[in-house]
This record gives sequence, structure tokens and C-alpha cells, in this order.
Amino acid sequence: MLFLPVTGAFLFLGGVVVAWVLGIAAALRKRPSEIALLLGLTGTAAAAIGLGLLLSIVFGLWLVFDLDQYDLWDGWVIAALVMWALSGALGGTAGRRDKETRLFAERLAAEADVPSNELVARVRDPVALSLNIASSLLGFAILAIMIWKPGVGG
Repeated sequence: MLFLPVTGAFLFLGGVVVAWVLGIAAALRKRPSEIALLLGLTGTAAAAIGLGLLLSIVFGLWLVFDLDQYDLWDGWVIAALVMWALSGALGGTAGRRDKETRLFAERLAAEADVPSNELVARVRDPVALSLNIASSLLGFAILAIMIWKPGVGG
């Protein structure tokens, strides 16, 4: 019974760590081909994050609907659902920005593969970074709230 939530949590946590490591590595590089490669690898991490959050939310909803122990209108359930939607929206927006940066790096790599100040600025984009941080923190908060279940007596 714990397979789904544990797998979801590990996929999410592992995906976040891999995405951040690859993102930091890309920010430390200057050659477009290296940046494109590292940003391209973050797609696998993003898939793990998404699947992990999906498994976690499915398990959370299963708790609500199948066990009759919790109610859909419990504060922690609503908070988890809202945070899940926000995390997905923020992560998706950041992912689109990161994809544009990867495509730009691929184009530069195909042309001459010489360092570009514009590419370095895009890789270190504070808006994309902020969106990624916010999305990750919301994912952690979802896991915490599903474990803690504030307001539930017991």
C-alpha cells in the first residue's frame, strides 16, 4: 500500500536533485554544446518530478476517497491540491523558459559553438531560477503536508 507514495516521493526528490545539479552545471559552462547537453538532460529529471508529484497526489486523493478517514474539504487536502496546481504551473513556466534556452544553445552550438554572453545570461535567468525554486518548494510542502496533515485529530 505504501508503494505509490514512497515511489512518488523518491521520484520527486530524486528528480529535483538531478534537475538542480544539471542546472547548476549548465550555469557554470560557457560552450553552447555543453549547456545544450546539460539542459537537455533535465527533461528526464522533469519527467521524474512530474511522475512523483502525480503518484503523490493520486495517493493523497485515494486516502480521501477510499478510506473515509479524511474529507475532500479538509484544509490540508485543499492546500495540497492548490499547491500541486501551483507547483505544476510554476514548473511548467520555468520549463518553457529553460527549453527556449536549450534551443538557443543548440542553435549556437550548431553555428560555431563559441561562448555567448546572451546564452550565459539566459542560463542564469533569475526569473526561471525563481520559478524553479518556487515549484520545488511547493513540491516539498505538498509532501510535508500529506505526511503531517495539519488539523487532523488523532
